[in-house]
Parts: sequence; C-alpha cells; structure tokens
Amino acid sequence: MRAGIISLGSVSSQMVADKLQQYFDHVDMINLKEIEVILGKEAGVYYQGELLRHYDTIYVKGSFRYAQLLRSITSMLEKKVPYLPLPADSFTVVHNKLLTHLALQQHNIPMPQTYVSPNIAEAKYLLKRVNYPIVMKFPHGTQGKGVMFADSESSAASVLDALGALNQPFIIQEYIESGGTDVRVIVVGDRAIAAMRRRAMTNEKRANIHAGGSGEMVELTDKISTLAVQTARALKADICGVDILEGPRGAMVIEANISPGLQGISKVVPVDIADTIARHMYDKAAAKVKPKSVLKELDLDEISGDKELMTNLKIRADQIVLPPVAKRISGFRETDDVKIKLNKNKISIERL
Repeated sequence: MRAGIISLGSVSSQMVADKLQQYFDHVDMINLKEIEVILGKEAGVYYQGELLRHYDTIYVKGSFRYAQLLRSITSMLEKKVPYLPLPADSFTVVHNKLLTHLALQQHNIPMPQTYVSPNIAEAKYLLKRVNYPIVMKFPHGTQGKGVMFADSESSAASVLDALGALNQPFIIQEYIESGGTDVRVIVVGDRAIAAMRRRAMTNEKRANIHAGGSGEMVELTDKISTLAVQTARALKADICGVDILEGPRGAMVIEANISPGLQGISKVVPVDIADTIARHMYDKAAAKVKPKSVLKELDLDEISGDKELMTNLKIRADQIVLPPVAKRISGFRETDDVKIKLNKNKISIERL
C-alpha cells in the first residue's frame, strides 16, 4: 500500500511521514508548491510535470493561503484515492473563520457571540450595543495572526477605521474571560486523542504557541472530548485541531485548524500523535482496499497457514520493524505481548 503527504514540508508533516513508514510499503512527501491542477481535456493533479501516481491515502495539508489549491487538489482526488482525511469542503470552510462559525451554528455547537456587518458604518453602530472588551478577527489567518482586541468603543472604532482603509472583511466577537488560556484538542477520526492547555504570555491575550504562549498537558474530560469531536464532524475533518475556551458560561469553540502543529503538543502529552494519525490513515485505507489486491501482489491465494516472505530487514533505534504486509497477515500490534526465540541467524516471534 502507498501513502502520500502533500504539504509545505513542515516538521509536523515529516513527523507523520516517518510514522507512516511503519504501516505502508511506500510513503512520499510531496511538495505542495510543485503541484498543478489541470481542468479540461488533460484533467488531473500533476506533480513536477507528471500526473500524480496512485496512492491508497493522501494527507493533504497547508496554510489558508493555499486554500483554493488545496480544495482543487482534493476535489480532483476524491474519486481516485480510497481515503482522504480531509475532503475538499473542509478547506473552504475551516480556512475561513466566518464559514467555520456558520458551520458550528448549524450544528448547535457553543461558541462566543459573533457579529458580521456589511460595512464600517453598520459596524460602528453595532459597537454601541456590544459589551467590552471585544475581539475583532480577519476571516483568514492562523497561529493567532489577524486577531485584535478592543476594550472600549473608541478603541474599537479606531481599529474599524484601519480595517476600512485596508478594505478587509472582519468579524466582531465577544471576549470570553478564561484567564489567558485555551485548550487545543487534537481529534483523529472519531476520537479526541490529546489536549494541551495553552497559556498566553504576560500582557498578551492570544494563547497560541506561535504567539509566545506556553503549553501544558490537560486531562481530557468527556465534555471537552465530545465538543471537540462534534466540531471536527461539523467541519468534515478526520484530522483536526480544535481550540476551546473554558469561560463562565462553559466550554466554547473559538477556532479549528486542519493543519495543526504537532511539535508543541507532542512535547507535553504522553500520546504519540503522529503515530495515531498514521495508524488511523492505514486502518481507513486498508478497509477500502480490497484484501485480494494484497494477496495478488504477494502471489498468495489466501491468508492461512505459514507464509514466507523475502524482504530486507529494517532496524530503527535498535528495533526490528516488520514489513506492513507481515503485520497485516500476522495481526501483530505494538501493544501485543510476545514470546521471542533467538538463535544465530534466526528470530521467532509468537503472540502470547
């Protein structure tokens, strides 16, 4: 089986790619900047000038600046690749904060009171009716960029004047007091697998790690887990970071990220997030790939009795890595207890 990651080559992408090597026969890192999408007679997704080869699963990810390209790629691949963790719609919705909040509204997911105005004049009228402080956001942006705070009508009006000069759309949102913290939850499939409480720097309201915030592990409660999974489902994302504020009125979702950074949270939680993502991608892809295709590749008629494979031995960090097909046939998992018999030139492994 083959897996690919189309990305900008981030550390997080490489972390997942390294783990995919343990499950798939072949894994490729594909540079998003070298991708072309052609519509019409020669329609397809092209990489370095050649039609993209077949993969059983592809994790397509990138920043909001590439939202249209990401949607185009996944739209073209949806009927060709057995499993995509992120469908085309997710790139349009999640890379736009307004569309994200509309999706949350449609699924009755709690969020801060949010306002949208058609122009600066109407927005200034709105400023007379809201409670301060407030948050003002651009629809696009990640890592806390494009988020502004105003503690009075006059300061908010000044920000609006600047936004008017930039001719930028914006969102006005109530400020939820949470002690300068929020909770980043990582959702994979239908499970919330890890959470980190992010704490803003002194005199800084944004708790994002990229904005200088710090992180610490937080235990996932049933309420937070359920809210995060509901959010990911509403956004149609199988891999998703969900940001939650815990305020006086309970937990509220403020944002989602379908290209979440893994470095910071991986340092503070005991879960191997990259491995969980890789295993999820393998399980989903394997479920959609007919078993007979694996047997045909190996010249096997059925999975029964002893089988012999001729392959190279892979050793990583003094650990023997079984070929993916060996794990499929034997059913071995990392959590299994096994009995190992050692002899010169021979190793025998048996599940207890």
